[in-house]
Amino acid sequence: MVKTGFSMFRGLILALVLVPALATGAEARLAVAANFFATTQVLADLFRQTTEHSIVISYGSTGKLYAQIRQGAPFDVFMAADQWRPERLEALGLTEPDTRFTYAIGRLALWSPDPDAFSDPEAFLAGSFQRPLAIANPATAPYGLAAQQALTKLGLWQQLEAGLVRGESIAQTFQFVATGNARGGFIALTQLLTENRDGSVWRVPTDLHEPIIQQATLLERARDNPAALAWMTFLKSPEARAIIRSHGYDLTESL
Repeated sequence: MVKTGFSMFRGLILALVLVPALATGAEARLAVAANFFATTQVLADLFRQTTEHSIVISYGSTGKLYAQIRQGAPFDVFMAADQWRPERLEALGLTEPDTRFTYAIGRLALWSPDPDAFSDPEAFLAGSFQRPLAIANPATAPYGLAAQQALTKLGLWQQLEAGLVRGESIAQTFQFVATGNARGGFIALTQLLTENRDGSVWRVPTDLHEPIIQQATLLERARDNPAALAWMTFLKSPEARAIIRSHGYDLTESL
């Protein structure tokens, strides 16, 4: 009986010690481009293990997240799949100065789950007017814009445009291909690596489209948010950069 009472007392003391410790952490809300979903999950786990802060993550196409931020959505950090939209928010005074940086450089890939779908990717594309081909919406998704640029440079855009299946984000585009609603499509290379998918894969040469420079920025409302500030610092750490590189992204040499 005495032993049980002591255990209860010790539990009460531990609870009193832990509650203030948990209360010291802050919370940050992240708006993250859909292509970075799997990578963010790994980064977030490490962040939570190594800091007292918590994060809430929303994923979507860069264009839609950008529109939400402009309409006042309560995000603290914007991680886009391009650099234009973070630059635009900066020009509008909606970000903290000198916080924008490149956290990843994306790679575009043409993929079909069918291992025999193509050995000559350009010939496969040229014959795709009779078969559904998926891309992300170029107006809202930077990977879709890169796909459009690649098809244009190959002289195939006008031929294929009318028959394309368009995903609202690169995540939805990937699902179109994975589920067979499109025989092939342009997706982010990281999606294949993180989901360990086989099939026919063509790493689209980078000279066929503009670089997919993915930038992050701290939004104005988060200037005093310790969790958001800690996340921005964490993204530049050697540990975070190693995770990003392992998911198929290129990195800038210096930050």
